[in-house]
Amino acid sequence: LKQIIEMTENNTEKIIEITSLTKKFKSLTAVDNLNLSVYRGDVFGFLGPNGAGKSTTIRMLLSLITPTSGEINIFGMELNSNRNKILKRIGAIVEKPDFYGYLSAYKNLEILGSPYGVDVSKKRIMSILELVGLDKRYKSKVKTFSHGMKQRLGLAQALLHEPDLIILDEPTTGLDPQGMKEIRELIVHLSKDKGKTIFLSSHILSEVEIVANRMIIIDKGKTIVEGEVESLLKSSNLHTIFSVDDAEKAIGILKNSELNISAEHQTDSRILVSVEKVNIPFVIQSLSNNGINIYSVVPSNSLEDYFLSLTEKEKM
Repeated sequence: LKQIIEMTENNTEKIIEITSLTKKFKSLTAVDNLNLSVYRGDVFGFLGPNGAGKSTTIRMLLSLITPTSGEINIFGMELNSNRNKILKRIGAIVEKPDFYGYLSAYKNLEILGSPYGVDVSKKRIMSILELVGLDKRYKSKVKTFSHGMKQRLGLAQALLHEPDLIILDEPTTGLDPQGMKEIRELIVHLSKDKGKTIFLSSHILSEVEIVANRMIIIDKGKTIVEGEVESLLKSSNLHTIFSVDDAEKAIGILKNSELNISAEHQTDSRILVSVEKVNIPFVIQSLSNNGINIYSVVPSNSLEDYFLSLTEKEKM
């Protein structure tokens, strides 16, 4: 991940640029004046609660639906007037991949690639199947595959024509922990070793936190925050667990302190405190000065914490 961040820090080439993008369905505004930029080599996390407008945005990126207003540029070209040129350089998984169930994984890739002039040689197909961990099942009929295996085959199809940009909508859906780990490693490999740009929509925030170097969180079609994952997490309040001898008294002390610090019960001896890193010594001192014994302090800031803190604010 560090190598991905270093590779993209000085890169200003925009692979995707969305400007004032809006999509309305009658009285519903699914995407509302959305702006975002994805740079070459990014693993870009596209996050938001259900109904936030993520799937609608992805469908507009793939030219499956037309924006009400705004502009989409991909590879430096306007999407509407360069549709075919752009889509030839994109690989995508949107929702559940669909295949010929009575045919093998190998035959499906051969058939799906042939009409588009894609290299469907045995060497190429087997290398892609190996990449997604299906090479040992290449002769098996797809109808015998689990949902997770079909997801992997969908990813193989998306990679078959060597795309420059890969758009993944919930790619780990249906996968077991080992499968999720393999997809995660594959995403990092495609970005770091193959130079691919990845646009990743997912509800599994821990996965995005591991693989993404940049991200955007949207809600109700609008941008909540966009930037470097590492910087955003560092700048946000830490969710810190304090083990103390009197949780109720400790919460009262923090609430009535000069910083009016937010804290809540976890158990009778544990409180969850939302505080900037620089103020943790103040919390410790305040509790100690008021007779509270502190047994442990465990900072725990994650993308999930950050995501929930922002989206909860939007509901207020």
